[in-house]
Amino acid sequence: MASIFTKIISGEIPSYKVAENDNFIAFLDINPNTKGHTLCVPKKEVNKIFDLEKDTYSELMAFSYDVAKAIEKTVSCKRVGIAVIGLEVPHVHVHLIPINEMRDMTFQHKTAVTEAEMADLAAAINKNYHT
Repeated sequence: MASIFTKIISGEIPSYKVAENDNFIAFLDINPNTKGHTLCVPKKEVNKIFDLEKDTYSELMAFSYDVAKAIEKTVSCKRVGIAVIGLEVPHVHVHLIPINEMRDMTFQHKTAVTEAEMADLAAAINKNYHT
């Protein structure tokens, strides 16, 4: 059965996409720790990050780097944190989270973001991704 991320990639489920290339996609987390919390996902469905081919792993990290730089240009934060957990969805994904304090990375504190804010934020990050 296809993961929720595979369904997002195929367009079956809508998302707030911020970046995409032939092999990867980045979109806003719909249950964000902070505004700008973004997921970077390989288009090929693989469950565990260390099951990726080394080249794919390196390419995912490079893609995530570029997306993080766009987030930094868009969202006011001290830094962009990175986490790879993978227990909640069996499809590799990198969390990029704008952080100002440690609790922003705990996944126990969430931020409410309206659909309009999500759409505007995705467009802004995407613009900065391309500059």
